[in-house]
Amino acid sequence: MLIEFSFGNYRSFKERVTLSMEAADIASQPPSLDEQNVFTVTDDLHLLTSAAIYGANASGKSNLIRALNVMRQLVLTSSRETQLGERLPVEAYLLSTATNDQVSEFEVVFLIHGTQYRYGFAVTTERVISEWLYRLGSLREVTLFSRRHDNIKVNTRTFREGRKLEDRTRPNALFLSVVTQFNGSTAGTIFHWFGRLGINTGINDEADMLQALHHFEHSPYGKLMEKLIRRLDVGIEGLQLERTPAVVPSSALSSIPRAFAEQMRVVVDELIKGGHEPETITMKTLHQRFDREGYPVGVVTFDLLEHESAGTRRLFALAYPLMRSLQEGLVLFVDEIDARIHPNLVIELIRLFHDPATNPHHAQLIFTTHNTNLLNARLFRRDQVWFVEKSRQGASDLYSLVEYRLEDNKLVRNDASFEKDYIAGRYGAVPFISNLGAFLGVEHGQTPEG
Repeated sequence: MLIEFSFGNYRSFKERVTLSMEAADIASQPPSLDEQNVFTVTDDLHLLTSAAIYGANASGKSNLIRALNVMRQLVLTSSRETQLGERLPVEAYLLSTATNDQVSEFEVVFLIHGTQYRYGFAVTTERVISEWLYRLGSLREVTLFSRRHDNIKVNTRTFREGRKLEDRTRPNALFLSVVTQFNGSTAGTIFHWFGRLGINTGINDEADMLQALHHFEHSPYGKLMEKLIRRLDVGIEGLQLERTPAVVPSSALSSIPRAFAEQMRVVVDELIKGGHEPETITMKTLHQRFDREGYPVGVVTFDLLEHESAGTRRLFALAYPLMRSLQEGLVLFVDEIDARIHPNLVIELIRLFHDPATNPHHAQLIFTTHNTNLLNARLFRRDQVWFVEKSRQGASDLYSLVEYRLEDNKLVRNDASFEKDYIAGRYGAVPFISNLGAFLGVEHGQTPEG
Protein backbone atom coordinates (compact mmCIF):
# COMPACT_ATOMS: atom_id res chain seq x y z
CA MET A 1 0.00 0.00 0.00
CA LEU A 2 1.25 3.44 -0.88
CA ILE A 3 1.17 6.22 1.71
CA GLU A 4 3.04 8.91 -0.23
CA PHE A 5 5.48 9.49 -3.05
CA SER A 6 7.83 12.49 -3.13
CA PHE A 7 10.36 13.63 -5.69
CA GLY A 8 12.14 16.78 -6.82
CA ASN A 9 14.44 18.21 -9.48
CA TYR A 10 13.18 15.76 -12.07
CA ARG A 11 12.16 16.84 -15.59
CA SER A 12 9.57 19.65 -15.23
CA PHE A 13 9.49 19.48 -11.41
CA LYS A 14 12.04 21.85 -9.89
CA GLU A 15 11.01 21.72 -6.23
CA ARG A 16 10.13 18.66 -4.17
CA VAL A 17 6.45 17.69 -4.36
CA THR A 18 4.47 14.99 -2.57
CA LEU A 19 1.51 12.91 -3.71
CA SER A 20 -0.19 11.67 -0.55
CA MET A 21 -2.64 8.79 -0.37
CA GLU A 22 -3.37 9.47 3.29
CA ALA A 23 -7.01 10.43 3.81
CA ALA A 24 -7.62 13.90 5.19
CA ASP A 25 -9.90 14.46 8.16
CA ILE A 26 -12.86 15.71 6.11
CA ALA A 27 -16.51 14.88 5.61
CA SER A 28 -17.81 14.27 2.11
CA GLN A 29 -21.18 14.72 0.50
CA PRO A 30 -22.48 12.06 0.07
CA PRO A 31 -21.11 10.48 3.29
CA SER A 32 -20.86 7.09 1.56
CA LEU A 33 -17.63 8.28 -0.11
CA ASP A 34 -15.93 8.37 3.28
CA GLU A 35 -16.69 4.67 3.70
CA GLN A 36 -16.12 3.41 0.16
CA ASN A 37 -13.10 5.46 -0.93
CA VAL A 38 -11.14 5.18 2.33
CA PHE A 39 -9.83 2.15 4.20
CA THR A 40 -8.44 1.98 7.72
CA VAL A 41 -4.94 0.70 8.41
CA THR A 42 -4.65 1.78 12.05
CA ASP A 43 -6.54 4.20 14.26
CA ASP A 44 -4.15 6.91 13.10
CA LEU A 45 -3.75 5.93 9.44
CA HIS A 46 -6.49 5.92 6.81
CA LEU A 47 -5.64 5.56 3.13
CA LEU A 48 -7.39 6.38 -0.14
CA THR A 49 -8.26 3.79 -2.77
CA SER A 50 -7.70 6.16 -5.71
CA ALA A 51 -6.37 9.54 -6.81
CA ALA A 52 -7.09 11.51 -9.99
CA ILE A 53 -4.47 13.94 -11.34
CA TYR A 54 -5.56 16.80 -13.61
CA GLY A 55 -3.65 19.45 -15.50
CA ALA A 56 -3.18 21.10 -18.85
CA ASN A 57 -1.21 19.49 -21.66
CA ALA A 58 2.54 19.68 -20.95
CA SER A 59 1.86 20.61 -17.32
CA GLY A 60 3.89 17.68 -15.99
CA LYS A 61 1.27 15.05 -15.14
CA SER A 62 3.08 12.31 -17.03
CA ASN A 63 6.40 13.35 -15.46
CA LEU A 64 5.02 12.41 -12.05
CA ILE A 65 4.43 8.85 -13.25
CA ARG A 66 7.78 8.84 -15.07
CA ALA A 67 9.48 9.83 -11.81
CA LEU A 68 8.04 6.82 -10.00
CA ASN A 69 8.91 4.60 -12.95
CA VAL A 70 12.54 5.82 -12.86
CA MET A 71 12.71 5.11 -9.13
CA ARG A 72 11.30 1.63 -9.71
CA GLN A 73 13.73 1.01 -12.57
CA LEU A 74 16.74 2.04 -10.48
CA VAL A 75 15.73 -0.20 -7.58
CA LEU A 76 15.22 -3.22 -9.84
CA THR A 77 18.27 -2.85 -12.10
CA SER A 78 21.00 -0.70 -10.56
CA SER A 79 22.94 -3.53 -8.92
CA ARG A 80 23.31 -5.61 -12.09
CA GLU A 81 26.82 -5.98 -13.41
CA THR A 82 25.60 -4.86 -16.83
CA GLN A 83 24.97 -1.44 -15.29
CA LEU A 84 28.66 -1.00 -14.46
CA GLY A 85 29.78 2.43 -15.62
CA GLU A 86 26.40 3.32 -17.12
CA ARG A 87 24.77 6.69 -16.53
CA LEU A 88 21.68 6.71 -14.34
CA PRO A 89 18.43 7.50 -16.22
CA VAL A 90 17.52 10.72 -14.41
CA GLU A 91 16.83 14.12 -15.94
CA ALA A 92 17.21 17.20 -13.77
CA TYR A 93 15.07 20.29 -14.22
CA LEU A 94 16.79 22.13 -17.06
CA LEU A 95 15.09 25.52 -17.09
CA SER A 96 17.11 26.92 -14.20
CA THR A 97 20.85 27.30 -13.85
CA ALA A 98 20.43 26.57 -10.14
CA THR A 99 19.32 22.96 -10.68
CA ASN A 100 21.36 21.69 -13.64
CA ASP A 101 24.06 20.18 -11.46
CA GLN A 102 21.86 19.39 -8.44
CA VAL A 103 20.66 15.95 -7.36
CA SER A 104 17.31 14.42 -8.28
CA GLU A 105 15.54 13.03 -5.24
CA PHE A 106 12.95 10.24 -4.90
CA GLU A 107 11.23 8.86 -1.80
CA VAL A 108 8.29 6.56 -1.04
CA VAL A 109 6.47 5.78 2.20
CA PHE A 110 4.63 2.48 1.99
CA LEU A 111 3.25 -0.49 3.90
CA ILE A 112 4.23 -4.13 3.56
CA HIS A 113 2.25 -6.60 5.67
CA GLY A 114 1.40 -3.89 8.17
CA THR A 115 4.97 -2.55 8.51
CA GLN A 116 5.61 1.01 7.38
CA TYR A 117 8.85 1.86 5.55
CA ARG A 118 10.34 5.06 4.19
CA TYR A 119 12.90 4.57 1.47
CA GLY A 120 14.56 7.08 -0.83
CA PHE A 121 17.68 8.25 -2.58
CA ALA A 122 19.24 11.27 -4.25
CA VAL A 123 21.18 10.72 -7.46
CA THR A 124 22.85 12.40 -10.40
CA THR A 125 23.39 10.80 -13.78
CA GLU A 126 26.83 9.70 -12.54
CA ARG A 127 26.28 8.28 -9.07
CA VAL A 128 24.19 7.83 -5.93
CA ILE A 129 24.69 10.81 -3.62
CA SER A 130 22.59 9.63 -0.68
CA GLU A 131 20.26 6.77 0.21
CA TRP A 132 18.18 5.92 3.26
CA LEU A 133 15.80 3.31 4.66
CA TYR A 134 13.68 3.68 7.80
CA ARG A 135 11.10 1.47 9.46
CA LEU A 136 8.36 2.84 11.67
CA GLY A 137 8.57 1.37 15.16
CA SER A 138 6.05 1.60 17.97
CA LEU A 139 7.14 5.12 18.92
CA ARG A 140 9.36 6.49 16.15
CA GLU A 141 11.20 5.71 12.96
CA VAL A 142 14.14 3.32 13.23
CA THR A 143 17.11 3.71 10.88
CA LEU A 144 17.98 0.56 8.93
CA PHE A 145 20.74 2.19 6.90
CA SER A 146 21.85 5.58 5.66
CA ARG A 147 24.34 6.54 2.98
CA ARG A 148 26.29 9.58 1.90
CA HIS A 149 28.31 8.95 -1.26
CA ASP A 150 30.33 5.79 -0.53
CA ASN A 151 29.93 6.07 3.24
CA ILE A 152 27.20 3.57 4.14
CA LYS A 153 26.15 3.20 7.77
CA VAL A 154 24.24 0.02 8.57
CA ASN A 155 22.26 -0.45 11.79
CA THR A 156 23.60 -3.88 12.73
CA ARG A 157 20.68 -4.49 15.12
CA THR A 158 17.85 -3.72 12.70
CA PHE A 159 19.47 -4.47 9.31
CA ARG A 160 22.06 -7.17 9.90
CA GLU A 161 21.64 -8.41 6.33
CA GLY A 162 23.47 -5.30 5.11
CA ARG A 163 26.70 -5.98 7.02
CA LYS A 164 29.91 -6.35 4.98
CA LEU A 165 28.16 -5.37 1.76
CA GLU A 166 29.15 -1.72 1.86
CA ASP A 167 32.32 -2.31 -0.16
CA ARG A 168 30.41 -4.33 -2.74
CA THR A 169 28.27 -1.33 -3.68
CA ARG A 170 29.34 0.62 -6.76
CA PRO A 171 28.93 4.40 -6.82
CA ASN A 172 26.09 4.11 -9.38
CA ALA A 173 24.31 1.22 -7.62
CA LEU A 174 21.72 1.39 -4.85
CA PHE A 175 22.69 -0.30 -1.60
CA LEU A 176 19.18 -1.70 -1.22
CA SER A 177 19.51 -3.48 -4.57
CA VAL A 178 22.92 -4.88 -3.66
CA VAL A 179 21.61 -6.31 -0.38
CA THR A 180 18.75 -7.89 -2.32
CA GLN A 181 21.27 -9.63 -4.60
CA PHE A 182 22.79 -11.20 -1.50
CA ASN A 183 19.40 -12.49 -0.35
CA GLY A 184 18.71 -9.87 2.29
CA SER A 185 15.26 -10.58 3.72
CA THR A 186 14.01 -7.05 4.37
CA ALA A 187 15.70 -5.67 1.26
CA GLY A 188 14.18 -8.48 -0.78
CA THR A 189 10.72 -7.72 0.58
CA ILE A 190 11.05 -4.05 -0.42
CA PHE A 191 12.55 -5.02 -3.80
CA HIS A 192 9.54 -7.29 -4.35
CA TRP A 193 7.17 -4.41 -3.51
CA PHE A 194 8.75 -2.30 -6.24
CA GLY A 195 8.59 -5.23 -8.64
CA ARG A 196 4.84 -5.57 -8.07
CA LEU A 197 4.22 -1.85 -8.44
CA GLY A 198 2.03 -1.39 -11.52
CA ILE A 199 2.92 1.46 -13.88
CA ASN A 200 1.13 1.83 -17.22
CA THR A 201 2.44 4.79 -19.20
CA GLY A 202 0.33 4.05 -22.29
CA ILE A 203 3.11 5.26 -24.58
CA ASN A 204 3.84 1.91 -26.24
CA ASP A 205 0.68 0.20 -27.45
CA GLU A 206 2.61 -2.70 -29.00
CA ALA A 207 4.48 -3.48 -25.78
CA ASP A 208 1.28 -3.22 -23.72
CA MET A 209 -0.51 -5.56 -26.13
CA LEU A 210 2.30 -8.13 -26.04
CA GLN A 211 2.21 -8.13 -22.24
CA ALA A 212 -1.57 -8.46 -22.24
CA LEU A 213 -1.41 -11.44 -24.62
CA HIS A 214 1.26 -13.09 -22.47
CA HIS A 215 -0.66 -12.62 -19.23
CA PHE A 216 -3.96 -13.71 -20.79
CA GLU A 217 -2.35 -17.07 -21.53
CA HIS A 218 0.03 -17.54 -18.62
CA SER A 219 -1.35 -15.59 -15.64
CA PRO A 220 -4.22 -16.78 -13.43
CA TYR A 221 -6.27 -13.77 -14.54
CA GLY A 222 -7.07 -14.70 -18.14
CA LYS A 223 -10.69 -15.58 -17.35
CA LEU A 224 -11.15 -12.37 -15.34
CA MET A 225 -9.74 -10.34 -18.23
CA GLU A 226 -12.27 -11.97 -20.55
CA LYS A 227 -15.16 -11.36 -18.13
CA LEU A 228 -14.19 -7.70 -17.80
CA ILE A 229 -14.13 -7.18 -21.59
CA ARG A 230 -17.49 -8.93 -21.96
CA ARG A 231 -19.12 -6.71 -19.33
CA LEU A 232 -17.85 -3.42 -20.75
CA ASP A 233 -20.45 -3.37 -23.55
CA VAL A 234 -18.05 -3.36 -26.48
CA GLY A 235 -19.94 -6.13 -28.29
CA ILE A 236 -17.45 -8.89 -27.52
CA GLU A 237 -18.87 -12.25 -26.40
CA GLY A 238 -15.55 -13.91 -25.75
CA LEU A 239 -11.79 -13.97 -26.35
CA GLN A 240 -9.80 -16.73 -27.98
CA LEU A 241 -6.03 -16.99 -28.30
CA GLU A 242 -4.87 -18.40 -31.61
CA ARG A 243 -1.44 -19.77 -32.48
CA THR A 244 -0.27 -20.23 -36.05
CA PRO A 245 3.12 -21.17 -37.51
CA ALA A 246 5.21 -18.07 -38.07
CA VAL A 247 6.25 -17.43 -41.63
CA VAL A 248 8.88 -14.78 -42.28
CA PRO A 249 8.73 -13.84 -45.97
CA SER A 250 12.00 -13.33 -47.80
CA SER A 251 10.86 -9.84 -48.77
CA ALA A 252 10.72 -8.91 -45.09
CA LEU A 253 14.25 -10.11 -44.50
CA SER A 254 15.54 -8.31 -47.56
CA SER A 255 14.30 -4.99 -46.19
CA ILE A 256 16.45 -5.11 -43.05
CA PRO A 257 20.26 -5.05 -42.67
CA ARG A 258 21.94 -8.26 -43.84
CA ALA A 259 23.66 -8.92 -40.48
CA PHE A 260 20.38 -8.67 -38.59
CA ALA A 261 18.58 -10.85 -41.16
CA GLU A 262 21.24 -13.52 -40.73
CA GLN A 263 20.82 -13.38 -36.96
CA MET A 264 17.07 -13.85 -37.36
CA ARG A 265 17.63 -16.90 -39.56
CA VAL A 266 20.00 -18.38 -36.95
CA VAL A 267 17.46 -17.85 -34.17
CA VAL A 268 14.67 -19.46 -36.20
CA ASP A 269 16.89 -22.42 -37.12
CA GLU A 270 17.83 -22.95 -33.46
CA LEU A 271 14.18 -22.90 -32.43
CA ILE A 272 13.30 -25.49 -35.03
CA LYS A 273 16.23 -27.74 -34.04
CA GLY A 274 15.08 -27.55 -30.43
CA GLY A 275 11.60 -28.70 -31.38
CA HIS A 276 10.05 -25.24 -30.97
CA GLU A 277 8.38 -24.09 -34.14
CA PRO A 278 8.20 -20.28 -34.37
CA GLU A 279 4.60 -19.16 -33.84
CA THR A 280 2.46 -16.11 -34.32
CA ILE A 281 0.07 -15.42 -31.44
CA THR A 282 -3.09 -13.45 -32.15
CA MET A 283 -6.16 -12.63 -30.09
CA LYS A 284 -9.52 -13.34 -31.65
CA THR A 285 -12.71 -11.65 -30.46
CA LEU A 286 -16.05 -13.42 -30.71
CA HIS A 287 -19.14 -11.44 -31.75
CA GLN A 288 -22.77 -12.53 -31.88
CA ARG A 289 -24.17 -13.01 -35.37
CA PHE A 290 -27.87 -12.44 -36.19
CA ASP A 291 -30.28 -13.44 -38.94
CA ARG A 292 -32.56 -11.10 -40.87
CA GLU A 293 -35.14 -11.12 -38.08
CA GLY A 294 -32.51 -10.17 -35.50
CA TYR A 295 -32.25 -13.59 -33.84
CA PRO A 296 -28.80 -14.89 -32.83
CA VAL A 297 -27.51 -17.60 -35.14
CA GLY A 298 -23.95 -18.07 -33.92
CA VAL A 299 -20.73 -16.13 -33.59
CA VAL A 300 -18.25 -14.54 -35.96
CA THR A 301 -14.53 -14.21 -35.21
CA PHE A 302 -12.63 -10.93 -35.51
CA ASP A 303 -8.96 -10.14 -35.07
CA LEU A 304 -8.38 -7.87 -32.08
CA LEU A 305 -5.64 -5.86 -33.75
CA GLU A 306 -7.16 -5.63 -37.21
CA HIS A 307 -10.90 -5.32 -36.58
CA GLU A 308 -11.42 -3.84 -33.13
CA SER A 309 -11.30 -0.14 -32.27
CA ALA A 310 -8.35 1.56 -30.59
CA GLY A 311 -10.49 1.93 -27.46
CA THR A 312 -11.24 -1.79 -27.31
CA ARG A 313 -7.56 -2.62 -27.73
CA ARG A 314 -6.71 -0.18 -24.94
CA LEU A 315 -9.27 -1.85 -22.65
CA PHE A 316 -7.74 -5.25 -23.34
CA ALA A 317 -4.24 -3.90 -22.58
CA LEU A 318 -5.48 -2.47 -19.26
CA ALA A 319 -7.46 -5.57 -18.27
CA TYR A 320 -4.50 -7.47 -16.81
CA PRO A 321 -3.01 -4.71 -14.59
CA LEU A 322 -6.50 -3.80 -13.37
CA MET A 323 -7.52 -7.36 -12.51
CA ARG A 324 -4.17 -8.22 -10.97
CA SER A 325 -4.18 -5.11 -8.79
CA LEU A 326 -7.68 -5.79 -7.50
CA GLN A 327 -7.02 -9.47 -6.82
CA GLU A 328 -3.67 -8.94 -5.08
CA GLY A 329 -4.17 -5.54 -3.43
CA LEU A 330 -1.48 -3.76 -5.46
CA VAL A 331 -0.75 -0.14 -6.35
CA LEU A 332 -1.42 0.78 -9.99
CA PHE A 333 -0.45 4.02 -11.76
CA VAL A 334 -2.04 4.68 -15.17
CA ASP A 335 -1.14 7.64 -17.36
CA GLU A 336 -4.14 9.05 -19.29
CA ILE A 337 -6.58 6.37 -18.19
CA ASP A 338 -9.28 7.94 -20.36
CA ALA A 339 -7.27 7.74 -23.61
CA ARG A 340 -9.55 6.29 -26.31
CA ILE A 341 -12.04 5.02 -23.71
CA HIS A 342 -15.59 6.30 -23.19
CA PRO A 343 -16.04 8.30 -19.94
CA ASN A 344 -18.78 5.96 -18.67
CA LEU A 345 -16.49 2.96 -18.99
CA VAL A 346 -13.69 4.78 -17.15
CA ILE A 347 -16.08 5.59 -14.30
CA GLU A 348 -16.99 1.92 -13.97
CA LEU A 349 -13.33 0.92 -13.87
CA ILE A 350 -12.68 3.44 -11.11
CA ARG A 351 -15.68 2.22 -9.14
CA LEU A 352 -14.13 -1.25 -9.05
CA PHE A 353 -11.48 0.25 -6.75
CA HIS A 354 -14.00 2.22 -4.69
CA ASP A 355 -16.30 -0.72 -3.98
CA PRO A 356 -15.11 -2.85 -1.02
CA ALA A 357 -16.85 -5.85 -2.60
CA THR A 358 -14.67 -5.70 -5.74
CA ASN A 359 -11.61 -4.33 -3.92
CA PRO A 360 -11.41 -6.36 -0.71
CA HIS A 361 -7.59 -6.20 -0.58
CA HIS A 362 -7.39 -2.39 -0.75
CA ALA A 363 -5.75 -1.96 -4.14
CA GLN A 364 -4.96 1.65 -5.05
CA LEU A 365 -5.44 3.31 -8.45
CA ILE A 366 -3.62 6.57 -9.26
CA PHE A 367 -4.16 8.02 -12.70
CA THR A 368 -3.80 11.13 -14.84
CA THR A 369 -6.68 12.35 -16.96
CA HIS A 370 -8.20 15.24 -18.90
CA ASN A 371 -11.71 13.85 -18.50
CA THR A 372 -13.66 16.46 -16.51
CA ASN A 373 -16.72 14.16 -16.44
CA LEU A 374 -14.87 12.25 -13.74
CA LEU A 375 -14.42 15.40 -11.67
CA ASN A 376 -17.51 14.75 -9.61
CA ALA A 377 -18.11 15.21 -5.89
CA ARG A 378 -20.22 12.05 -5.95
CA LEU A 379 -17.26 10.01 -7.24
CA PHE A 380 -14.25 11.53 -5.47
CA ARG A 381 -13.47 13.13 -2.16
CA ARG A 382 -11.55 16.40 -2.27
CA ASP A 383 -8.33 14.72 -1.11
CA GLN A 384 -8.51 12.33 -4.07
CA VAL A 385 -8.34 15.13 -6.65
CA TRP A 386 -4.92 16.52 -7.54
CA PHE A 387 -3.72 19.18 -9.97
CA VAL A 388 -0.44 19.80 -11.75
CA GLU A 389 0.26 23.35 -12.93
CA LYS A 390 3.30 25.00 -14.48
CA SER A 391 4.68 28.35 -13.39
CA ARG A 392 5.78 31.07 -15.80
CA GLN A 393 9.31 29.66 -15.48
CA GLY A 394 8.08 26.26 -16.68
CA ALA A 395 8.28 24.52 -13.28
CA SER A 396 5.52 22.06 -12.39
CA ASP A 397 3.74 22.12 -9.04
CA LEU A 398 1.45 19.51 -7.50
CA TYR A 399 -1.40 20.29 -5.12
CA SER A 400 -4.60 18.71 -3.85
CA LEU A 401 -8.13 20.07 -4.05
CA VAL A 402 -8.52 19.54 -0.31
CA GLU A 403 -5.78 22.10 0.41
CA TYR A 404 -6.59 24.58 -2.35
CA ARG A 405 -7.82 28.01 -1.29
CA LEU A 406 -10.09 30.10 -3.47
CA GLU A 407 -9.87 33.85 -4.13
CA ASP A 408 -11.61 34.59 -0.80
CA ASN A 409 -9.06 32.36 1.00
CA LYS A 410 -11.74 29.78 1.74
CA LEU A 411 -11.29 26.05 1.19
CA VAL A 412 -13.34 24.24 -1.45
CA ARG A 413 -16.70 23.06 -0.10
CA ASN A 414 -17.49 19.35 -0.04
CA ASP A 415 -20.61 19.94 -2.16
CA ALA A 416 -18.93 22.19 -4.75
CA SER A 417 -19.31 21.58 -8.46
CA PHE A 418 -15.79 20.31 -9.06
CA GLU A 419 -16.09 20.00 -12.84
CA LYS A 420 -17.76 23.37 -13.42
CA ASP A 421 -15.34 25.23 -11.18
CA TYR A 422 -12.29 23.52 -12.67
CA ILE A 423 -13.30 24.33 -16.25
CA ALA A 424 -13.91 27.94 -15.15
CA GLY A 425 -10.30 28.07 -13.92
CA ARG A 426 -11.11 28.44 -10.21
CA TYR A 427 -8.60 25.71 -9.25
CA GLY A 428 -5.88 26.57 -11.78
CA ALA A 429 -4.17 23.78 -13.77
CA VAL A 430 -6.00 24.67 -17.00
CA PRO A 431 -4.47 25.91 -20.25
CA PHE A 432 -4.49 29.67 -20.84
CA ILE A 433 -4.96 30.21 -24.55
CA SER A 434 -4.95 33.59 -26.21
CA ASN A 435 -6.86 34.23 -29.42
CA LEU A 436 -5.72 31.39 -31.70
CA GLY A 437 -7.21 33.12 -34.69
CA ALA A 438 -4.77 35.99 -34.33
CA PHE A 439 -1.92 34.10 -35.97
CA LEU A 440 -4.18 33.63 -38.99
CA GLY A 441 -5.01 37.32 -39.01
CA VAL A 442 -8.53 36.73 -37.65
CA GLU A 443 -10.00 38.18 -34.46
CA HIS A 444 -12.82 36.57 -32.48
CA GLY A 445 -16.17 37.31 -34.12
CA GLN A 446 -14.58 38.29 -37.40
CA THR A 447 -15.43 36.30 -40.53
CA PRO A 448 -12.37 35.58 -42.68
CA GLU A 449 -12.61 36.76 -46.25
CA GLY A 450 -12.57 33.92 -48.72
